[in-house]
Amino acid sequence: MVHMTVNKNRVGVIGAGAMGSAMTRGFLKAGLVQPQDLIASDPRDDLLQELKKSTSVNITSDNTAVVQRSQVIIIAVKPGLVENVLKEIAPFTTPEHLVVSVAAGIRISNLEKHLPPGVPVIRVMPNVPALIGEGMTALALGSKAGKDDQETVEVFFSALGKVLTLQESDLDAVTGVSGCGPAYMAVILEALADGGVKMGLSRQVALQLAVQTMIGTAKMIQVTAEHPASLKDRVCSPGGSTISGVHVLENGGLRGLLISAVETSTKRSGELQ
Repeated sequence: MVHMTVNKNRVGVIGAGAMGSAMTRGFLKAGLVQPQDLIASDPRDDLLQELKKSTSVNITSDNTAVVQRSQVIIIAVKPGLVENVLKEIAPFTTPEHLVVSVAAGIRISNLEKHLPPGVPVIRVMPNVPALIGEGMTALALGSKAGKDDQETVEVFFSALGKVLTLQESDLDAVTGVSGCGPAYMAVILEALADGGVKMGLSRQVALQLAVQTMIGTAKMIQVTAEHPASLKDRVCSPGGSTISGVHVLENGGLRGLLISAVETSTKRSGELQ
């Protein structure tokens, strides 16, 4: 294989869909890379043209061109397309590259199997709020990924929200909590708003109240590091309306349902891989 000198400031994104575009915009907004040093590829020209118009990054339909012009290569295609992409780019990939996969369910061993020996790989599990810069992303390092590689990816994905580095064996549980969690939170929000509508509020007002209450509560716990049970206890005054409502939630088994939802999602994630 021909040895290539690769510029560490150059980033390539293979896949310009929702997540690929969000990553591109997040990296640029954070000043981690300049438009001229980022290249994106996708078979859909309309997606590429839209991305170029809004960000001025380089675009191509050729995945191998991305590899040849980048040091950090981010695979942001659907899981079913990953193997073909890896086979396509493998002849141009060297241990000087860093390959990052955000494809759900594709294990590190499968990524490494289709790349030349020695290529560092990091698997990344983002969630949907990454699209607005409020994501929760978990990383798992491949066998050849070092501390520098880890720090590089942590910095990049910090532009999309919070980042944790874990073992790959934890990623199914991560999927159950933060990957699937936005759907659970959306169900709770909708139900809270429905309650407000039942009690006479307009849909718009009820939803606004529910949304800000969820944001504010989560932010408060994040900022103060207070245990959720402690916050709950402070809001539940003796004989008051909050403890009466909490009693109904306990009777309905809300906690157990959420725990079971995470458990089921985690197990299903493992089956899909």
